[in-house]
Amino acid sequence: MLNSNFLSHNPKCWVLTDGKAGMESQCIALADTLGLKPTLKRVSIRSPWAFLPPHLWIFPLKALSVKSDKLEPPWPDILIATGTKTVALALSIKTINPATFLIQIQNPTMSISKFDIVIAPKHDCLSASNVVSTLGALNSINKRKLNDAFTEFASDYLGLPKPLIGVLIGGNNKNFHLTQKRTENFAMMLREAVNNIGGSLAITPSRRTSENSLKIIKNTLSDIPKFIWNGSGKNPYLGILAHADYFIVTGDSVNMVSEAIATGKPVHVFKDFGGSKKFDRFHNSLEKLGVTRPFSGRIEKWEYEIIDEMTLVADAVKKAWNFSKN
Repeated sequence: MLNSNFLSHNPKCWVLTDGKAGMESQCIALADTLGLKPTLKRVSIRSPWAFLPPHLWIFPLKALSVKSDKLEPPWPDILIATGTKTVALALSIKTINPATFLIQIQNPTMSISKFDIVIAPKHDCLSASNVVSTLGALNSINKRKLNDAFTEFASDYLGLPKPLIGVLIGGNNKNFHLTQKRTENFAMMLREAVNNIGGSLAITPSRRTSENSLKIIKNTLSDIPKFIWNGSGKNPYLGILAHADYFIVTGDSVNMVSEAIATGKPVHVFKDFGGSKKFDRFHNSLEKLGVTRPFSGRIEKWEYEIIDEMTLVADAVKKAWNFSKN
């Protein structure tokens, strides 16, 4: 947490995103770790700015569409931004109000020196004195949250056969494609895993999981003890993180893998439906550290030390803040 003198000034903080849940959650997690209560600013960009890289934006604040939250004075003391569409906007605010302490999460794809601090995963391969490299995505998973979720969702999961295997499913993006054939293969592997070890599955899809993929999984696992979230009611994601003994996570989401390994439990990653150099670097680094293992249809048990990246990042932000004010 930032030093008490800083917090005593009740700094005004904005979180600036384009509304993507996975990106927004990282900003909020950082603000929470720093003891800040941010104002959420979701931006919507109009043409032609929406189609241009940030270094080509002229008069960035004019890029906001009518659907966007307003960006106007009084400017924040701290601005936490993420996503390509926020880069030029964040730098514009910094130019108008140099006192704003600018934190950019993930690679801003332009001059790093213009930011007070950049927090990016190691697989982005950024290097500078104001860059903090993390293994994965920032997240708010900690013992307190897991304990609270364990209690809250006890009635949902304690009745399922043990061990409970949490299955976090993503879907298609520009690097991964969960086709029908690949989904059928994945579903058969889930079936094999339960048949080998016993227990049950707690499955939660994401917004990118197609209805067809879910249908295939449900049909393939029709006689397997399980819970599959249907999208209604309270999101059980934290409950699954708290109650599962093991995890199987699709490799298309750095966020989901990062949140699963924050529990300290064995995390098996299903990657056989795509990839990229960046994703390969991410998954390979975790495997080399003994944190994750590829999912092959069998559940394995191992231990690893939880890496408290949020504390490391918060300490780096504190140091950068103190440097900027001296």
